[in-house]
Amino acid sequence: MSKTSYTRLSCLALVALLAGCGRGVNSTPGDAPNLERWVAEVRARPAPPLEPLPVMQQFETFEYSAMGMRDPFTDAWANPDGGSGLRPDPNRRKEPLEAFPLDSLDMVGTIGGGPGLIALVMAPDKVTYRIRPGIYVGQSDGRVTGVSEDRIDLIELVPDGAGGWLERPASIALDDQ
Repeated sequence: MSKTSYTRLSCLALVALLAGCGRGVNSTPGDAPNLERWVAEVRARPAPPLEPLPVMQQFETFEYSAMGMRDPFTDAWANPDGGSGLRPDPNRRKEPLEAFPLDSLDMVGTIGGGPGLIALVMAPDKVTYRIRPGIYVGQSDGRVTGVSEDRIDLIELVPDGAGGWLERPASIALDDQ
């Protein structure tokens, strides 16, 4: 077979193939009116009914009557005397035992006797400290007021929630080990 006859045969096959693409596999020339009629029937059908809208609930109205009361987010209840009264001293030099919470300190013994009694306290850093009245311990500005054989008494300064400070008694008891 020559090259020209092969080319002619290929062109003929391509034309036949393109002529066959004009029709669908199952289509006939009379299918177009049937399709148009079916589309018209579907459009003529009534639409399905819509679901009814949900019933809106009626809410009871509420009148806010606390407009004249104190606003909890202002400083209306701050200390009215302008800052006098109990306060921690911000200029006081912090002592080593003020770095630890009070419940982490353990009294392990005492030294001396009488008015010069000194308590021994072990801190979480495993160092034993000597405690006498007037020393500050704990994270709430606790000042030691007294040392006895079995405990250390102190007064802590805690915020009262209204801008002031309260004194709260506390103690560290001797461990029974």
